[in-house]
Amino acid sequence: MLDAIARLRRFNRAVTREVGALDQSYLGRGRPLGAARVLQLITPQGTDIAEIRAKLALDSGLLSRLLRTLEAEALIQLASDPADRRCRTAHLTPAGQTEMAAYEAIGYARAAETLARAGKQPQALIDAMDLIATTLLRDQTEIRDADPNDCAALACLQSYYDLLVEKIQGITPGMLTLPLADAQNYRPPHGAFLIAWSDDLPVGTVSLRPLDATTAEVKRLWVDRSARGQGIARRLMHAIESRAKSLGYAHLKLDTNAALTEAITLYRTCGWSDIPAYTSDPATHWLGKTL
Repeated sequence: MLDAIARLRRFNRAVTREVGALDQSYLGRGRPLGAARVLQLITPQGTDIAEIRAKLALDSGLLSRLLRTLEAEALIQLASDPADRRCRTAHLTPAGQTEMAAYEAIGYARAAETLARAGKQPQALIDAMDLIATTLLRDQTEIRDADPNDCAALACLQSYYDLLVEKIQGITPGMLTLPLADAQNYRPPHGAFLIAWSDDLPVGTVSLRPLDATTAEVKRLWVDRSARGQGIARRLMHAIESRAKSLGYAHLKLDTNAALTEAITLYRTCGWSDIPAYTSDPATHWLGKTL
């Protein structure tokens, strides 16, 4: 049996071949993968070149050469920020947008072919891919504000509710309704709704709503299975506590259930303490924190 390192290297070789990393004409469009990835990150509205460099972890010299090549193909335009000549942006031209549409169509078709190889277990393959991608992108996970009723927020909430149904006896899917009827309580200046993003995949969420003028409640902390064990839940808790403080709250509360043992452990290590019950079943534990 191959050891873990050998299996990881086998996986790397398989992915390198599958994605065409060594092809001089990635997806048959006449340029290598590096140039295609740079093009993919540029929008018609403009993308900061420093952001592209950070996202792809590219050397400045290599990125400059790739940008010049794309500019020579009339796929992008480069411009300096009038307010700061050191900052430069890249914009997709109409030809660049057409080229990106071609990449997207071919990429989707290739992805469908890959999933078809999984036979009757495509979800197992997708779950494995999510786990690998979130692990590799761990240092790029970002926490950003969201509207509580936008598509990504609702997807996170549905996954959170699915977890409750799985973990807590007595909770059924019919008890949980979306979209949120009280969504206004999770919007500034009263509350907040945060999502953790791994590239373009939402992998965690937490929210905040007011209880009174000085106290807010932390709600619905959830992290996707593919991203657990990476410290995202702790980051989300720190972020929502900071947001509560910036909104002027002095005290925080939350309720949870004994079945959610990992969450309870996290809350306690983050400085939360037991408080009197302020909600009813299915809550079994109530915790608070002074900011």
